[in-house]
Amino acid sequence: MKKILLILFLGIHAMLSAQNPQDQKSIKEIFNEALKNGKSYQMLKDLCINIGPRLAGSPGAAAAVEWSRHIMERNDFDSVWLQPVMVPHWVRGQQEIARVINSKKMGTVSLAVCALGNSVGTGPSGVSAQVVEVKSFDELKQLGAKTVQGKIVFFNRPMDPTQVNTFAAYGGAVDQRVGGASEAAKLGAVAVIVRSMGVNLEDYPHTGSMRYADNVPKIPAIAVSTKHAELLSKLVREEKELQVYIETHCEMLDDAPSFNVVGQLNGSEYKDEIIDVGGHLDSWDLAQGAHDDGAGCVQAIEVLRLFKMLGIKPKRTLRAVMFMNEENGLRGGMKYGELAKANKEKHIAAIESDEGGFTPRGFSMTADEPVKTKIKNWKPLLEPYGLTDFEHPGGGADIGPLAPLGTAMIGFSPDTQRYFDYHHTPVDTIDKVSPRELEMGAAAMAALVFLIDKYGLK
Repeated sequence: MKKILLILFLGIHAMLSAQNPQDQKSIKEIFNEALKNGKSYQMLKDLCINIGPRLAGSPGAAAAVEWSRHIMERNDFDSVWLQPVMVPHWVRGQQEIARVINSKKMGTVSLAVCALGNSVGTGPSGVSAQVVEVKSFDELKQLGAKTVQGKIVFFNRPMDPTQVNTFAAYGGAVDQRVGGASEAAKLGAVAVIVRSMGVNLEDYPHTGSMRYADNVPKIPAIAVSTKHAELLSKLVREEKELQVYIETHCEMLDDAPSFNVVGQLNGSEYKDEIIDVGGHLDSWDLAQGAHDDGAGCVQAIEVLRLFKMLGIKPKRTLRAVMFMNEENGLRGGMKYGELAKANKEKHIAAIESDEGGFTPRGFSMTADEPVKTKIKNWKPLLEPYGLTDFEHPGGGADIGPLAPLGTAMIGFSPDTQRYFDYHHTPVDTIDKVSPRELEMGAAAMAALVFLIDKYGLK
């Protein structure tokens, strides 16, 4: 039996290794063009420096919409259009303040903080209260209202540094950022401080979206830098009556009009079958949004540009989608899925790049087993370019609404060991992006799109 399996394995391996030499040649041409003449970094630099922060509903987001449309029209895509969508309009307001106000050992201590997205503000009078530290919602519940009432709850569960997959570490900690305020408010807390979602000890805080539960009081929520989280934890342990003053001026305004931006290359044979590549155009307001997710946007545009530059006429229709409002609402992704369903569009695959512009490692997939098997069978064509990881489930938040339509969900997977150094921070800037790594990612996505377009997924 083992001998038969070995023969089958060697036969399959030989078959895959001898795949159409033209495919090998075409993929090589894609990578050569991207690495010699790629435009991803040039586009990203323009977006980051000349547009900058682009939180949904802001003037920066509106400018980014026009920038995207102009870039895709300039590249002579077959069609470019805007999809209207109403988005949340949260504003940060003036600089946040947080300080320890009664430490017996250190006196007054300023903390590096920022408001969490969608949070209410304290107003000019601020909030002062004793701090109680917890690591989990269960620990919070065990304290009960008697202990939590009138206090500031400090959620201090770090991302697990032993997780090699940094997104798994993020997933193991982010619930306190998203839902911590409402869980604390149920017990009478007046505000929450959340340890930033970063692996390393850093001086700067990480923002990010939070949500309020229905029928629960809305209390202010801020993130504190990981380094100052350690300091605050030490002080709370040593001084049980420790108090912190918080002042924030953020607020949620009425929903604002915005747009997804879509560029398309028409298919020549199966024009009704659509392959999407995309990233989210909005970014947090603290920095340029270079890795999150300007990188994904320019890579998506570059995929279509590479097809045009190399004279590859797609059999199927290719779309580059700039989704709006991934960071604090997902309205763009939901609108795109809603319109795809209403228009009875057939989206066979959607590829999202939203894990940074780092060195390509492979693709995550959530799809039927035959589809995953077919994509994995192309691995020998992609391995020479460092694309070896095809085993994990995944996709992306913005393309998620396409899943009920039977669309194969595919996530571009780069090396993410440094991603959470920059994620949602003031240092997510263009200088943190390697031009070569960014262009490699665009080429990787273009190569997979090339194979899906040529052979389909059935």
